[in-house]
Amino acid sequence: MEFTHTIDGKAETSGKSFEVINPATAQPFAKCPDASREQLDRAVAAARRAFDPWRKLSFADRRKAIADFAHGLAARIDEIGPVLTREQGKPLGQAKWEIGGGVHELEAMCALDFKPEQLIRNDGKHKVELVYHPLGVVGAITPWNFPIILAAHKIAHGLYAGNTMVLKPSPYTPLATLLMGEVARDTLPPGVLNTIAGGNDLGQWITEHPGIDRISFTGSVATGKRVMASAAGTLKRVTLELGGNDPAIVLEDANLDEITPNLFRGAFLNAGQICMAVKRIYAPESLYEPLVDGLAKLARSHRVGDGMEPDIEMGPLQNKMQFDKVMDILEDTKRQNVRIAAGGHSLNRPGYFIAPTVVADAEDDMRLVREEQFGPVLPVLRYKSVEDAVRRANDTRYGLAASVWTNDLDRGEAIAKQIEAGTVWVNHHVGSEADMPFGGFKESGLGREIGSLGLASYMEPQVVKVPLRG
Repeated sequence: MEFTHTIDGKAETSGKSFEVINPATAQPFAKCPDASREQLDRAVAAARRAFDPWRKLSFADRRKAIADFAHGLAARIDEIGPVLTREQGKPLGQAKWEIGGGVHELEAMCALDFKPEQLIRNDGKHKVELVYHPLGVVGAITPWNFPIILAAHKIAHGLYAGNTMVLKPSPYTPLATLLMGEVARDTLPPGVLNTIAGGNDLGQWITEHPGIDRISFTGSVATGKRVMASAAGTLKRVTLELGGNDPAIVLEDANLDEITPNLFRGAFLNAGQICMAVKRIYAPESLYEPLVDGLAKLARSHRVGDGMEPDIEMGPLQNKMQFDKVMDILEDTKRQNVRIAAGGHSLNRPGYFIAPTVVADAEDDMRLVREEQFGPVLPVLRYKSVEDAVRRANDTRYGLAASVWTNDLDRGEAIAKQIEAGTVWVNHHVGSEADMPFGGFKESGLGREIGSLGLASYMEPQVVKVPLRG
């Protein structure tokens, strides 16, 4: 299969290419075109030409065009799914679920009833309105953990708001996104959605490019800071959805039989490579050992392997750099006074596999607790009072997501509102909804994506004040 960029509605190759590694084998399985600066310039120019006619369409007409794109993507799930599994590592069923989720998000996020003209005041003397205008050309940069569904978020709101887009996937997982570009060729006007792949240089070229008006970036905190600094030269509008060190607080009245499988899934889905995943659990003394035992039992029975094999529940980590980072944190943890209740090792096979690992008796000052591990290694910590658990949950430079687990929903809600995170669930963890804005406190991000707040972030608000004639 040949993979190509999509620029101005047409397929393009590049003079250079790079290998894409299958993380289940640690071997290359495909080549990806590596976009040049000149190709980026032409993609931006195409998006700029397409902007004016696209912005003049009604929200309803743009919604219909995006729905056509979504239907085209849905028709190719069986084709794109195996490509996503081979480049990302997740089991095939989860890959297809991700693509289907992207289809749903495209449709649902464009169903939001957004009024581009909102009355602020009409006092008999003046009428004051807030009028929203699309920004222009959006540069969207997506990560390697959920390349399709996170691209769908950006495409849906960016295009629905009236902007055009240049979309760059991670060089670790570029191929499924390039196939999305093929769908765009058949369903969207030329230039409205351009998909180009390349390495870190391409990302910097996008964030610096004077023809791009807004950057939407999802990725690590370190890279997000570089994106923000790079975009500052032209004062681009920037949204950053970055990492998290997301706590789950279990209250003493929680039903472990009910919550343990959900906590496990919230921690180990996608091999723990989710920005909002459970990264640390705080449990009261009365529930501590039963919770550790329950999580460890699930970890030991979790089926790990190549995502193309049947009945696999967890694949490898996506790339060697991440594998090495998680193994370094794990080995550092094992040198301390902890119990490895399950896992604690890599798998003796090719690829970047780590056994699902549950760490008991972890302490707050350990790297595993302080840093975002972004892998299948979960620490469980004791607490003596809920106030202490909340304080420790908030003692971090991150603030993306969190959860509280209890049978007392009123109490759970009250505690949730004390946690310094952009999203806090009660009796749930991990997920996004089209009408629910998502983003982080502190170093977990800047701005919000999804929901009406996310849609508004792809537009510039203008105040129009008009005197009323008597």
